[in-house]
Amino acid sequence: MNLIKSACFSIATSLVMSFSLQAQTSAAFAAKKGKLTEDQLKRWSHLDLAKDSIPGMSVDRTYSELIKNRKGKKIIVAVLDSGVDVDHEDLKSVIWTNPKEIAGNGKDDDKNGYVDDIHGWNFLGDSGLENLEMTRIMKKADDGSEEYKSAKAEYEKMLQDNMQSKQQVDFLFKCNQTIKDFLKKDNYTLEEVKAIESTDPAVTKSKQVMTSVIGQTGANFNEDLNDYKNQVYDMLNYNLNKDFDGRKVLGDNADDMNTKSYGNNVVYGPDKKEALHGTHVAGIIAQSRYNNIGGDGIANDVEIMAIRAVPNGDEYDKDIALGIRYAVDNGAKVINGSFGKSYSPHKQWVYDAIKYAESKDVLIVHAAGNDAKDIDVENNFPNDSDDKKTEFASNVLTVGALNYEYGSNVLAPFSNYGKLNVDVFAPGMKIYATTPNNTYKYEQGTSMASPNAAGVAALIRSYFPNLKAKQVKEILMNSGIAFDQNVEVGGDPKDLRTLSQISTSGKMVSAYNAFKMAEKMSAKIPAKKSKKKVRG
Repeated sequence: MNLIKSACFSIATSLVMSFSLQAQTSAAFAAKKGKLTEDQLKRWSHLDLAKDSIPGMSVDRTYSELIKNRKGKKIIVAVLDSGVDVDHEDLKSVIWTNPKEIAGNGKDDDKNGYVDDIHGWNFLGDSGLENLEMTRIMKKADDGSEEYKSAKAEYEKMLQDNMQSKQQVDFLFKCNQTIKDFLKKDNYTLEEVKAIESTDPAVTKSKQVMTSVIGQTGANFNEDLNDYKNQVYDMLNYNLNKDFDGRKVLGDNADDMNTKSYGNNVVYGPDKKEALHGTHVAGIIAQSRYNNIGGDGIANDVEIMAIRAVPNGDEYDKDIALGIRYAVDNGAKVINGSFGKSYSPHKQWVYDAIKYAESKDVLIVHAAGNDAKDIDVENNFPNDSDDKKTEFASNVLTVGALNYEYGSNVLAPFSNYGKLNVDVFAPGMKIYATTPNNTYKYEQGTSMASPNAAGVAALIRSYFPNLKAKQVKEILMNSGIAFDQNVEVGGDPKDLRTLSQISTSGKMVSAYNAFKMAEKMSAKIPAKKSKKKVRG
């Protein structure tokens, strides 16, 4: 958590291209001058490059100019993630409810193997903390394979790095506590730190450190420090701890695909706080529009199906494969997967599930990853190509992340990339959306870019239900805005490339352009003739 891609233009490329809009490139737009206002930042992914000089997806313009009073078909979007707070004030009206299940009767009414699966399913049960996949590999005997050698080298480096991070975070917490004790208060400001006068070396050093910390992180430094500490300690205590077994609580063997009905129906997990990531993702896609609370979702005629399968640590291939199949079997037309890992011992289970989704016309939108690496070279699972060259399915859209700063910094510095394996880019820096217990927060990552693109895909599937999943994928890729200027890759000012050099489409998702292209394509598809009943 944490291919020859030209083949993705497979479905009648000539058909798609024949409906191409007049080419839009970045050269036609001017960068916004000055800092974004708070209101602009909260909804920047909805804004329009031409009207606002902000590299959003033109969602607001799509609603005001193209959708207006039109009504779409209800579309189910599965959020395969850490869980979703289905009681959230800005989400509860858009949560999917299983029409074939009777709530609370303790029975499997729809006979799908999952008892009382009212809003989805929790494949993690009361578990939430897990090893990384490389840690699980380290638990096994050295088989001499290249995978084992690679996992061992990566594991040892990550363990060393996090031990050093622990020393740093412990030092920062000590300095923070020293200032708190000196000021006799738990919350203090940068001005109060700067005003401290003391001959105590510990206080002087802590003043210097915390002045720097607050200067970098801002007024929420206490929260940021706690997040940093939790991240490091979780990594050492659980993610990299070979003596820890999170699966034991669940009572399921992750290496046995024969057992499927494990977990429970509490789709936000044992503590709603653990569902922060999934709740944020769900909000980006579908938080209620125009209700004057929180933010607005991308799509307005969708229902969110919550599937909890992504722990604090690496997801199990079994859970992901079954989660995809659950979503498909229960009517989802779009699945968002904001997760990924470098090792996948049972990747074939996931591949088979992706192919199953393809056979049922379900689009899977997946985050490219946040390691600033080239996934044409480095592993990033799940994917739609076992050899990183040839696609085995046409229904997976892999999404990189954009920054709100238009220009050479438009590519988010953490975003993975790949000429063959990243399809398109969408907003992923500082995205404001729902978090558990009726709260809202900025989060960033390709985890946020993926649901932004998934929201546009759901919008298209809602208003043009006669289009197939692979057509919707191609529309998002072909209708985007081509950014033909050099951008910093991996946040490195010396590594300058165009988006077309680091992705298949070279484009940024545009809801406005996608809607217009979909409208033209949809109109050209012959309506199905209803079968007349023959009277006997």
